Amino acid sequence: MRHRPSVYFVDSQTGAPPLPPRAGRNRRCSSLAQTLLFVLVSVALTGLVVEALLIFYLHSNQLVGAPSMSFSKLTEEKSAFPHTSTRHTPTPKPLARQIEKNASRYTCKPCFPLSKPVARLMGGKDVVHGKGFVGWSLISDHLLRGMDYKDGSLLIRREGFYFVYCKLSFHSHGVFHHIVKMRTRRHSAGPVVLLQARKHSSSDGNISNSFLGGVFHLHKDDALFVKVSDTSKIVQVIAYESIFGAFMI
Repeated sequence: MRHRPSVYFVDSQTGAPPLPPRAGRNRRCSSLAQTLLFVLVSVALTGLVVEALLIFYLHSNQLVGAPSMSFSKLTEEKSAFPHTSTRHTPTPKPLARQIEKNASRYTCKPCFPLSKPVARLMGGKDVVHGKGFVGWSLISDHLLRGMDYKDGSLLIRREGFYFVYCKLSFHSHGVFHHIVKMRTRRHSAGPVVLLQARKHSSSDGNISNSFLGGVFHLHKDDALFVKVSDTSKIVQVIAYESIFGAFMI
């Protein structure tokens, strides 16, 4: 029996089948990404731990160092005022008599220089009023530290915020204007009104009071003075009925 040869049909237009992707390259990429992610997470956790340790260390140092800082501050204050002490030291009798002789029963004078300017002026028998201009006495009990008084005006020698005040007693018949003004180089037009009060009364013979006060930013060489509508109405029986002053805050 005769065998026929096998016949194979080959399609010349069909290409070779695609090769499967290599598994080794993908595995290497995924392994590298996992390693990088692990490193980043480790660094972040390490930073958090170090930050927590630093916060705890600083907090513990503040708690431990607080008494020492307070003690050093107390030591500095004590060295700045060597005569002050927590214990009562009796004043020598000659010095005590001199203090009682010079001190006023109405005024509490500090035993050490004040660090901020302060002024308090009062009325008195030596006061001469000008035309609407209120003068102040240097014979009656007054206080001037870091400020000057000249020609009825308080002169500022140190720039800062000041509380300015003035109190007057006056006969309340008719109209009475009470004004605190300031002369300054920054305003060439004239004095500036800082405080003002207007009072009107139809009764005669009564005595009334006017008080003005406020906080202002004053500069060096500024001058403060008081004016009224009628100086003849001001009551000057005792010096403490009229007061004018300022102090730095």
